[in-house]
Amino acid sequence: MTGNVRRAGAFAAVGALSLLVPALAGRFDEAVVTAAATLPFVLVAAAALYVVDEGALFDLLARPGDYEEGRLYGLAGFALAAAGLALLATQFGLPAEAYVGGIAVLVSGNLLQAVARAAGADPFLAVGAFAAGGTVGGVGGVLAVGLLLGSPLAPALVVFLAAAAALFAALLRSMLFERDDPLVMVSSALFLWGLLELGVVVGPTRVAVGVVVTVLLGYVAYALETASLEGMLTGVLLALLAIVLGGYGWFALLVTFFGLGGLASKFRYDEKAQRGIAEANEGARGSGNVLANSAVALVAVLAFAASGTVGLPPELFRFAFAGSVATAMADTFSSEIGGLYDDPRLITTFERVPAGTDGAVTWQGEVVGIAAAGVIAGIAAVFFDLGPAATATVVAAGFVGMTVDSLLGATLEGESLDNQSVNFLATLGGAVAAALLALAVGAVAL
Repeated sequence: MTGNVRRAGAFAAVGALSLLVPALAGRFDEAVVTAAATLPFVLVAAAALYVVDEGALFDLLARPGDYEEGRLYGLAGFALAAAGLALLATQFGLPAEAYVGGIAVLVSGNLLQAVARAAGADPFLAVGAFAAGGTVGGVGGVLAVGLLLGSPLAPALVVFLAAAAALFAALLRSMLFERDDPLVMVSSALFLWGLLELGVVVGPTRVAVGVVVTVLLGYVAYALETASLEGMLTGVLLALLAIVLGGYGWFALLVTFFGLGGLASKFRYDEKAQRGIAEANEGARGSGNVLANSAVALVAVLAFAASGTVGLPPELFRFAFAGSVATAMADTFSSEIGGLYDDPRLITTFERVPAGTDGAVTWQGEVVGIAAAGVIAGIAAVFFDLGPAATATVVAAGFVGMTVDSLLGATLEGESLDNQSVNFLATLGGAVAAALLALAVGAVAL
């Protein structure tokens, strides 16, 4: 067993102290539970900072950077973050499932990832090990809370929460450093809190399909190099939420964009590279790009799941989702395909500009973009049972969003906005356009 594996196991043992909250809740006064839940972590942090500075125990718990300072800063940060979460759980309403689950996801993910790395796993398998370990640990932690409190959650919901939190933590972990584990842990607990607040009821079949299909999607995306490791994790997380919180139709729209959009980025890549318009990393889209194109869709999924509490018809968010994905698809195809043609013109003045100029368009790109939005609209028509007028609103929304992207590119990109901000605002424009047009044609009634 390597030092990394032993250290990950030791951190997991410290994380198990989080079970004190559900174990003591309802049995003692709130002040006693708060003190009993936070004090052990505070003592661990104090020992890490002021007591254990050498010897076998230090070697067991130290991260590489700790040796330079002679202090167990990694353990201290972890313990203090856990203490803060314990305070949130006992005094400010953080559900015990989110508290224990957030910690369990991180420590279990780190443990299995350490084992995978010790066995020589490549980065993809190591991240997969983190996600798998985090899911198992999250399931165990949330189930333990249910047993201790006497109010267990439905098994399907437990698996969904654990898998979503594990993917979320894996994404953060891949973008941050090991020393940022406290941030990953706190973020995962808050993410679980948000999902629990939705109050959704999920079925076991959809959860099982969601987990299996999204894992396969992630592997295919990474194997075909249509997305970076972080981009793959972002896409997989979004796909899981789409399937479980929305439905199979939502996933069909999303996977169509991911798949065809990724292939469009690689289409005649060398030629686009010569023109200076190719995506970096040989067309593999990173997490920022994926999230910028999908953030509005994610919000639409979450709003759809919470539509009973926000007072708006769920169909409105279905159109917003379709409009945002149609925009992302139209914009990707118009730029990736349209950029291969000569004589692009600036959308604001129609003057000829060099290829790759922000806000430049070609008529071929516009036609391809509208056709790409039509693909999304057609799939939406099948899965969402849309009539001709409703289907046309999705196409129109894709065109509107694509145009917003070009206008922002010609006016604000490079000065006030970066490319990812432009993509986000364009998809937001497409979502709003779809919702308003759906209301206008009577496809949705308030």
